[in-house]
Amino acid sequence: MIEEKSFLFNLEKVTQRIKDACDKSGRDMDGVTLLPVTKNWPVDAVRYCKNSKITLVGENRVQEATSKMDLIDGVEWELIGHLQSNKAKQVVGRFSRIQTVDSSKLLKRLDVASLASEVKTAILLQVNAGEDPAKFGVSLADAPALFMQALKCEGLQVDGLMTIAPFAPDDPSVSAKTFFRLRTLRDQLASESGLPLKVLSMGMSGDLEQAVAEGSTMIRVGSSLFGDRMV
Repeated sequence: MIEEKSFLFNLEKVTQRIKDACDKSGRDMDGVTLLPVTKNWPVDAVRYCKNSKITLVGENRVQEATSKMDLIDGVEWELIGHLQSNKAKQVVGRFSRIQTVDSSKLLKRLDVASLASEVKTAILLQVNAGEDPAKFGVSLADAPALFMQALKCEGLQVDGLMTIAPFAPDDPSVSAKTFFRLRTLRDQLASESGLPLKVLSMGMSGDLEQAVAEGSTMIRVGSSLFGDRMV
């Protein structure tokens, strides 16, 4: 685990990258949220964030996240990893938002669990906008139908969309195209539904510049803040 001073140095660099990307795109930096991804790091990583006035973090695994929740308060958690439908009851009421809803079955399970717990669960629909067979997410073609189904779920609140670009470090156009597709889809769904769908969760350490340029409102960053993952 890196020391806190190293985290602060990394945080400054990432923040500057986001600022530079916003300046280049003519965007207000206040329109882009940095979501630190604390997956595979001890709860100290979350404490570093909290000490820096960052009170929203992302986690990939339900069990790992809930174990950290029991050790620290004053922080909100977003689930950004794939969620199996049989774990819906475990996440409702514990995560401020579920970013990876990508199937009708998962929608139904989350809706039932939310209604039973008398809570409104905020979600993002995960879309495989890069058409990458290695990634989860509903296809671009099937996303509108899943979105319409989500709007009928009384226990859920659809805040927007999320995607993960294909891994192509030598070709930034791959990420840019993926993010453009997601933003275009969001604009279409927002226009047709009359809902703002303000959240576009897209972009990570390696492609945040392309994401900001295409309209991302949330950048998910792990390695650039905390270093290489612990195993």
